[in-house]
Amino acid sequence: MKFLSIFSAKRDADGETRYVVENGDIGVEKASELFGISESELTPAVRAAIAAMTGEISELRNKNATILKSLETAESMADHDALVPLFNRRAFVRELSRLIAFSRRYGLDASIIYFDLDGFKNINDTHGHAAGDKVLNAVADVLIQQTRESDLLGRLGGDEFIAVLTSVKSSTAQEKATQLAEAIKSISIEHEGTSLTIDASVGVTTLEHDETAELQIARADEAMYAAKLRRRAMQKPEAS
Repeated sequence: MKFLSIFSAKRDADGETRYVVENGDIGVEKASELFGISESELTPAVRAAIAAMTGEISELRNKNATILKSLETAESMADHDALVPLFNRRAFVRELSRLIAFSRRYGLDASIIYFDLDGFKNINDTHGHAAGDKVLNAVADVLIQQTRESDLLGRLGGDEFIAVLTSVKSSTAQEKATQLAEAIKSISIEHEGTSLTIDASVGVTTLEHDETAELQIARADEAMYAAKLRRRAMQKPEAS
């Protein structure tokens, strides 16, 4: 039927074929031509009916576009942290699970870096949560700017961040972790006349192809905590 040329077939992510209205307004003349209605048959009543129908099609098309945009926004909000432009824990675990499966199949090397901010609680307690939020966003900016688009970044909650470096072996990941920790340490945030700085303890582990995402995160957390204890021991003054 000629009228179906108003629509085009689109295949969605699930492989299902769906029909959508093509862009552009559908006028009465075009619609009548598609229906095979001759000029003599195009009475005022028929013209009014076609106009109403094409108007409804245009309205449905606009509503569909609005709904799709709203869905995209909702999906993005569901995946991203409420404060910083990184994956939240739920989305990070999902993406890490996919990466583990991909790595297992193709033998991809990857490393996990776990960050815990030292002194963050003191900033919140002393200067308020607005100051803490500034620090968290600054840390997120550092991670985004100094990693690649192929890497995976997330905020696990509170003052804990995580990164997965793809196609990177452990020795290179250790160097990168040191570089990122130094970049975080160099952050200086001005807040109500005070310059705020932050430090980070960092743990590095190798991605294992036979472990779940949650277990990989837990191992990286343990590595970070061990590094934090070593730093405290080094900073503790020796007894005279």
